[in-house]
Amino acid sequence: METEQGNRRILVIDDNVAIHDDFRKILTRTLDTSLLQEARAELFDDIEEQAQVESFEVDCADQGQMGYRLVQDAMKVNRPYAVAFVDMRMPPGWDGVETVEHLWEEDPELQVVICTAFSDHAWEDVITRLNKNDKLLILRKPFDNIEVWQLANSLSKRWSEARQAKSQLDLLAKWAEERAEDSVKVD
Repeated sequence: METEQGNRRILVIDDNVAIHDDFRKILTRTLDTSLLQEARAELFDDIEEQAQVESFEVDCADQGQMGYRLVQDAMKVNRPYAVAFVDMRMPPGWDGVETVEHLWEEDPELQVVICTAFSDHAWEDVITRLNKNDKLLILRKPFDNIEVWQLANSLSKRWSEARQAKSQLDLLAKWAEERAEDSVKVD
């Protein structure tokens, strides 16, 4: 879903289907910014005029392998996901780290949030193994609705801005190459 706010496509990979419902409730409704308004009211004791915020398109998978196939399919039709929320524990298949490794093989630009209530892995080992610190965040369960929404919103914007910057760099490189070819022709 490409909108004025960029790519709003989110993938949730968690073996607990109830978690899928939670993410859908948080991300798919067109927010009237009620979550943000509640947080603002608690912090500042005021309420601003409410604005419309675009919802997200959310797809869910209950195993890492299924999520990987969804990413493959999305890439084939040039509709990549901006953000994936990946559970750390998903028996009997891939765990969260292995899932993320496969996702990044298919789409190295994907922003990822690992969700976990447990600390089975030392986080230093996870970070070292995945080696993409700028595209990886950790979210502890149980999570707060506003945290999920803010992560999805911020990371999808980051994904879109990175894509735009890469496009501009590619255009600049092409322009420089054309200029170099033109100068060779003139000489």
